[in-house]
Formats: sequence, structure tokens, C-alpha cells
Amino acid sequence: MTRFLFQRVWLPVAYYVSWLFFGLGGLVLNLACLPALLFPRREDHGPRARALTLRILDLWTRWLHASRVVEISYHGFDPARLPRAAVYVANHPSLVDAPFLLARLPDTVCIFKPALLRNPAIGPAALLCGYVRGDAGVDGIRAAAARVASGCSLLIFPEGTRTVPGAALNPLRRGFALIARRARAPIQLIHVRSSPLMARKGHPWWKLPPLPGRFEFTLGELIPADSALDTAELAAHVDARLRAASPPDPAEAVPAPAPALSPLAAPRNP
Repeated sequence: MTRFLFQRVWLPVAYYVSWLFFGLGGLVLNLACLPALLFPRREDHGPRARALTLRILDLWTRWLHASRVVEISYHGFDPARLPRAAVYVANHPSLVDAPFLLARLPDTVCIFKPALLRNPAIGPAALLCGYVRGDAGVDGIRAAAARVASGCSLLIFPEGTRTVPGAALNPLRRGFALIARRARAPIQLIHVRSSPLMARKGHPWWKLPPLPGRFEFTLGELIPADSALDTAELAAHVDARLRAASPPDPAEAVPAPAPALSPLAAPRNP
């Protein structure tokens, strides 16, 4: 009976409550950031806004992990190992890859869809954090490189959108290599794996996926800023590394953990 209640009652309720918490956390964050947009030199407030974003997303991941809705594992994310002023490049199987990673990457910006930047419920925090528009072309590459050159890191998903179901990886765009070269920054690969249908493309977040789910984030190869690879070779190298570490089919993704209640705990960081 306990297992039935956990699987059929607790997990579905906790799953939707988790999204409610996400929305409330975003509301608090944006209300806190909105007044700072009216001040001159709003970029000076970027580090504090990014730190607040990290704290709120960290609380959300702790809730997901403690409620057993999603088990989240971070491999190699020791703060001492995380490069600063780097271009973090990851594959993109799920809608929540960015929030889960921004909860662990200090002082990091990302590239946002223009519609999200214009959204009054999300835009103020994204603007204050210094996130970059995804439709700005060459100007966007320059803006992203300037952020990295100024000392913060950049999280980018070069697939451009979530991985198509059944594929190991979408074709990669080379913008990340141009940004890294322009900023003279290292590229840090991150390999993302998730259990099937967890906010995947073609399966919106409001449709209940198999629960509990699981995510694994693994720090991969660090490509130094002075790598001898040119832009095309760098993009091909990253494509090969990400493709080799990505399951070719959702059914081969990380299996869901055994359903068992656990006390409040932080996501694992082996």
C-alpha cells in the first residue's frame, strides 16, 4: 500500500507542485530584479542577480531530489574543478537542462530565446543577469564573447533546441566555437543524460512522465583556450565527443531510480 501511494499519489502530486514552486521562485526572482533595471549601469548588478538565480535554482533542485520526483546526480562538479570565464557546452535532451546546470555553475550566463527575454514573468531577471538573445546573429556572438571576456562563464546548447526523439544529437551550430575563440576562453564539455520523456521534445512538461525520473550531469573534456584546432575542427571535435556520450534513443537513457522515500538532501555530487 505504501509503495502504491508513493507511486500513484505522491509522485504525480509532487511533480506538479514542483512546477508550481518553479513558477513561484521565478516570480520572486523577477520581482527582486525588476527595480534594478531602472538604475543606471544595470550590468553592475549582474553578479548579484546571477548569484540569486543560482540559489533559487539550487533550492528547486533540492526539492526535486528530496521529494523523489527526480534524482539528480552531478559528476565532477567540484567547485575547484569548474573553470571560470569558460564556455560550457552541453547536449540538450530536456527542457530543464539549463535550470539544473545553472544551479551548479557559478556566475554563468546563457543564451535565451527572444520570446523569453520579452516575457514580463522571466525577462527582468534574464536581462539583469546578462543573458544573451539567441536571434542576434553576429551581434549575439560578440555580446556572448564580451560576457565571457569580462569574467563570467557562458552555458550554451549548440543543438539550438532539444534533441529530436530517437537521435543521439541534433546537428551542432558553430557559434560556441566562435565565441570561445573571440573571448580566448576554454571550452568545458558537459554530458547530459535523462530518463525518457522528462520534458523532452514532443512531450511537454505538463504531461506526466514516468516517475521518478533521473538526470545525470557529467563534466567532460576541457579544451584549452590555446587549442591548435581551428573553428571548424573545434566544432567537429565537440560534436564527436558529445555524440559519443549521448544515448541514440530515449529508451537507452538513464533508468529511473527505485521508488523509495528519502529525507531532504542535496542532489548528489560524487
